[in-house]
Amino acid sequence: MSRKHTPEPSFAAVAPLAEKRRSRKRAGFFQKMEVSLPPAALTSGVPLETCLRKRRTNRAFSDARLMQSEVSQLLWAAQGISGLGGLRTCPSAGALYPLECYLVVANVDGLRPGVYRYDPDRHLLVLTAAGGRNEKLIECCLDQECAGEGAVSIIVTGAYKKMTAKFGERGIRLAHMEAGHAAQNVCLQATALGLGVIAMGVFDDAALAAALELPESHQPLYVIIAGRKFV
Repeated sequence: MSRKHTPEPSFAAVAPLAEKRRSRKRAGFFQKMEVSLPPAALTSGVPLETCLRKRRTNRAFSDARLMQSEVSQLLWAAQGISGLGGLRTCPSAGALYPLECYLVVANVDGLRPGVYRYDPDRHLLVLTAAGGRNEKLIECCLDQECAGEGAVSIIVTGAYKKMTAKFGERGIRLAHMEAGHAAQNVCLQATALGLGVIAMGVFDDAALAAALELPESHQPLYVIIAGRKFV
């Protein structure tokens, strides 16, 4: 005698409710992980020519903290919104903006160590991975000690597909050029703030992407270390 299969009537009612609760929980979690940054200053008493003349690679950093206002300024210089229509501080072919900036925090007032994604549209940080990463950065940057000595590191990544969809293979070159624009902006802004900075292009791509838990669609292009100079 075959048994009749009776579907569980409660599942249809409970599953959507459970999913709603999970969604709310996830939304609440990510909301808590957002950190608003102080507004970026749009003027400075330091002339551009002075920054160009004084910009230098710095490999020795102190253990002094950075202020959130300084971090805000560095990120705005890299990819901040500077005009109507979402125009940014550095040029982008076709205004496609394939770059993302990930901030690795080691020593910043009011920010816990971890990896944050910079959201230029809202000028805020979104925590993507908790915990310090400086030791990992040293390994990923082929044992360059200075990679783990800064108060922050800005990892510039690129989504090639955004560019190749319009420009074909040349889009990859354009993304690399844009990363250079962003890195120079950060170096000049750091100089204006009196901070030490070094832009590094030598690292293990796959190891760095794994250490920072980057999305698969994003390729790390530049590592920029910043902090107070060791004197």
